Amino acid sequence: MIRLDAATVLLQWATGGLFFLWFTTRKHEMGAGYGWLMRSTFLLLAGGAAAAGFYTDVILVREVAAIGCAFAALLTMKRKNPQWDLLAPAIGIVGVVAGAIDAADGVGGITVNLLRVLVGTLFLGAVSDAMLLGHWYLVQPGLPRSILSELVTALRWITPFEILVMLLPTGMFSVFAGTVDDGWGGMLGWFWIACAISTVVLTEVTRAALKEKFYSAVMAATGLLYLAILTAFGTDLVARAVLA
Repeated sequence: MIRLDAATVLLQWATGGLFFLWFTTRKHEMGAGYGWLMRSTFLLLAGGAAAAGFYTDVILVREVAAIGCAFAALLTMKRKNPQWDLLAPAIGIVGVVAGAIDAADGVGGITVNLLRVLVGTLFLGAVSDAMLLGHWYLVQPGLPRSILSELVTALRWITPFEILVMLLPTGMFSVFAGTVDDGWGGMLGWFWIACAISTVVLTEVTRAALKEKFYSAVMAATGLLYLAILTAFGTDLVARAVLA
């Protein structure tokens, strides 16, 4: 079994988001404002992770890493080279790992929880950045839609692994079998299935929308990603909460 806490989740979100900021900007096609927006957003989440950690159950390595992640995001605000954007997530992932290890029981539990938290970091980061990037096309309409397509494709590849790690023992199969009580008579298990399937479907429909020639397809994809971010967080957090 594992423990779910806000500090680790917020740091996952910040770390994943900052990693996919680099993924998006690595080809030097994005305007400077996009980097400012994303770094500011995830800087605040990393700071929130540190505050939540110090307020609740302190894991010193995680909290120091969260502060370092936020500070690195601040330092890279004016950097022209996108490679510097790897610094903040590199620091953040140290804290994510520390939080995952602290929350797990036993060697087997550490391995499974590490997989869940690391895959979840990429999963939450990819879906969040895709939704935010879709909005940026309103500010920078000349952007090639291939940038958003790459990010959605990354989400498409990560999602099956996100679902798989939640099924590893002790996982969601135990909820379906009744050996793990979700507190709602199995309803949360079915809700998790609905979220997982919906995320897969929304990702595929978004990819299809981006193949359309009209510019409105980007806005349609952004609307779909609004829904995907809700189902994605349900896929990750509901499973981890039930298994905590």
